[in-house]
Amino acid sequence: MESYYWLVFMAALILFEIISLGLTTIWFAIGALAAFVTALLGGNLIVQIIVFVVVSVVSLIFTRPIAVKFFNQDRIKTNADSLVGQKAKVLETIDNLNAMGYVSVNGVEWMARTEDNNDCIEKGSTVVIDAISGAKLIVSLLEETGEKGENDD
Repeated sequence: MESYYWLVFMAALILFEIISLGLTTIWFAIGALAAFVTALLGGNLIVQIIVFVVVSVVSLIFTRPIAVKFFNQDRIKTNADSLVGQKAKVLETIDNLNAMGYVSVNGVEWMARTEDNNDCIEKGSTVVIDAISGAKLIVSLLEETGEKGENDD
């Protein structure tokens, strides 16, 4: 009879996984399935619990990185993340040492800084957004190739 408790537990974990869609409990559902099989084969409760824990941890360690990579491959960047890689126009000279610098990207002004505190980028230059740190864009000077950037203002 105790083997059916593992089935109920596994079903509850799978149901929670379906509701949450966060890859949070599927590993433990796999462990519960292994414990269920152990119970059917006559293993006592201690052995069932050990099998549950070991299988859950092993499946978590070995399959989670693969699953996360697989499920996040089509992730669409939104909001601020979508700015990384875009071009921006320098509105105020960027000078980290004097805490100065603003850029315009997609018609919105952002505080901007460079990665290297010794770099200064002059007003009117075109930059590429490398990262976002808090409310500041981390930018680098775009090497001019003669092409006009699509986000230049």
